[in-house]
Amino acid sequence: MIRFLTKRLVTLILSALCITFAVFFLTTLPPNLEKLAKSEVGTRITDAEVASWLEKNGYDGPILARYGEWLGVVPGWTYTDENGTTRGRCIDAGMPADEAPRFCGVLQGDWGFSKVFREEVSNVISTRLGLTGWLMLCVMLVMVPSALLIGILAGMREGSRLDRSLSTFSIATTATPEYVSGVLFITIFASSVTGLKWFKGIATSAADDITFENFTLPVLTIALYGIGYIARMTRASMAEVMTAQYIRTARLKGVSFRNVVIRHALRNALIAPFTVIMLQFPWLLNGVVIVETLFNYKGFGWTLVQAAGNNDIELLLGCSVVAVVVVLITQLISDVGYAYLNPRIRIS
Repeated sequence: MIRFLTKRLVTLILSALCITFAVFFLTTLPPNLEKLAKSEVGTRITDAEVASWLEKNGYDGPILARYGEWLGVVPGWTYTDENGTTRGRCIDAGMPADEAPRFCGVLQGDWGFSKVFREEVSNVISTRLGLTGWLMLCVMLVMVPSALLIGILAGMREGSRLDRSLSTFSIATTATPEYVSGVLFITIFASSVTGLKWFKGIATSAADDITFENFTLPVLTIALYGIGYIARMTRASMAEVMTAQYIRTARLKGVSFRNVVIRHALRNALIAPFTVIMLQFPWLLNGVVIVETLFNYKGFGWTLVQAAGNNDIELLLGCSVVAVVVVLITQLISDVGYAYLNPRIRIS
């Protein structure tokens, strides 16, 4: 197990470096840097002034060097102007240059400064990620039990009327994207069109106080799409297990159908859905972009949209790090959990 985990951790670290470098490269392309310079200085500055601003702010170096500075494994850039004043990535305002640390990147906890929110990127992400965490928790509490129940009921009696009805519902929910179901929910339950103003069409107030009125529609919008996908996987796994030889043997021995399902079929049927459920975490983290924007819930997804729309490079890079870490960690947990749930798998 230790050897397996070591290999997986090394693979995850290499994957994280490759992905973050790709994001860093695409985010800091010359057109983006030029746009950043013009947003800071003025839209009518010349190309020479753009180049001068990039040089003064450490954006003119080689891509690998700038990535190393951002990561925190290469000493931060410095620039000395004609007055002899030295400034740099690791030099705070009013700090003497000789007292500044050499390294100040992500690994040291310095994620940069957000020009949109006018505060440290780490503070912005921690606050917004906490809001999205509550949303994800509520979605999982609604989505997972409902999907498992639908999938198990449909797979217990394959081909029955109940199976066909639940399968149709699952396919319909999976085929309906969040921006469609969200608009429908708002139109039906939060507008004056139908007169059923049971919920709020926006969830901005949920950032301060989560209530049933302002949090139900965003949760249902995200959960509805995931319910269908997990239910279909659970149904397929349950239907396959119910036709296994040991299930037939248990039935021939006189074991009741209820005990066959609960004691024999259920555990084996949940092996495949477990992996699917774990993969919902990265999907939720990135899938909330649409829902949070639609309901104006200012969480991680809404922040990502603001960073991309306003060319906030530091914040965009910070969001990408969080997304990469969540995806890789959930994959690791999924691999280890799958090995424990299925005794036929040998890690070696």
